[in-house]
Amino acid sequence: MAVTQAHLADRDQYLEQIDRLASSHTLHGSESLCKLLRYLATHALTNPGLPLKEYEIATQVFHRPADFDPQLDSTIRVQAGRLRLKLAEYYGSEGAADPILVDLPKGGYLLAFHHRAVGPHKGLLVTPTNRDTQETAAAESRRGWVTAVFVLVVLLAAAIGVIFTMVANRTSAEAITTNHAEAPAAFRIFWGSFLSGPQQPWVIFSNGAFVGRPETGMRYFDAKRDSRSLILDHYTGVGEVLAVHELDNVFGQLGRPLLVKRGSLLSLDDAKNNNLIFLGSPAENLPLRDIPNTREFVFQPLTSGPRKGDLAILNMHPQAGEPNAFLASPSTQPLTEEYSVVARVREGNPSQSVMILAGTTTIGTQAAVEFVCTPQSLQDLLQRLGVSKPEDLKPFEAVLRVKVTRGVPVAMELVSLRKTGL
Repeated sequence: MAVTQAHLADRDQYLEQIDRLASSHTLHGSESLCKLLRYLATHALTNPGLPLKEYEIATQVFHRPADFDPQLDSTIRVQAGRLRLKLAEYYGSEGAADPILVDLPKGGYLLAFHHRAVGPHKGLLVTPTNRDTQETAAAESRRGWVTAVFVLVVLLAAAIGVIFTMVANRTSAEAITTNHAEAPAAFRIFWGSFLSGPQQPWVIFSNGAFVGRPETGMRYFDAKRDSRSLILDHYTGVGEVLAVHELDNVFGQLGRPLLVKRGSLLSLDDAKNNNLIFLGSPAENLPLRDIPNTREFVFQPLTSGPRKGDLAILNMHPQAGEPNAFLASPSTQPLTEEYSVVARVREGNPSQSVMILAGTTTIGTQAAVEFVCTPQSLQDLLQRLGVSKPEDLKPFEAVLRVKVTRGVPVAMELVSLRKTGL
């Protein structure tokens, strides 16, 4: 049972469990996560049921300045995601028999405590002092472990049944909106078409073709001089990794699991028969070269001028005051400005939805995803598009200007927008 005011008598047990987690092998060396864990635990026990704001965590735990804006800085969301993964890792290994379960439900920062059913004797095992006591304690521990495994198996089977039922019943955007009304409205409108299909949406992340080895140096594959058998296609950027995490968080709120696949493994049949979210530009996410792509804002290397060879977003039909191309900071300088594309593109299959979220660098890709995973910025985009319900969202293409500080996207601005579905 989650902690509430009525269960604060168990406070010492809960705090002891937090100490056990903080000193565990799983969290060893993760000082920032341990600080976050202790802060969330103290808040949950002192103010049960009271929501916790990102701003409070940022300023009090991570010492961010008073002007911290959670819409522009995803640090707290990223750290919370890491903590969730560490808690799952701990309880799947060294904490498998712990009597107190601690978890951080998605969609908030309110830590929850639960008592695990381990038999008739509640509480922690007493340290044995002789052989008989050791054998008895070991037997009780084994019985508790078996009971816990049995309970987990039953719960897993029930969860699978629930998921199957949810997927079977998720046949329309209206049903999804009703079932997941707790998710922000902007999420339900923007991602609605990705939730109604019989198959889970696919996230296709970029993994550019490299040759060489990390220990001796790698470079992009060159068809004129390299054998295709030497291609290493299992690398991606940090932006894509964080982007997958952001999308998983949003679709978790919407009750829809994602299937994640690297670009080099996507077949044309897969591309035709599933709802797809592409992370990364055609320069890195190679399947985008073979399927319908953006038309207004096109990723291409410049063929002339001082920036010749640099990847740019070409503006095919510039409007008043717009440049012919959007370019990130030169590669010879620190990356402080970047541009990204957010686009829903046309597909031959009218029931299929395809989204492209890409920058000219991996940081730009991260920024594009953060933009569509933040309710406020997403609501602004929907207003600009004149969309108020999922079925009204037609193909469009947008360009974002991204401010970058120390390799982190800290501000995004919508600078150009085209409705292409008219």
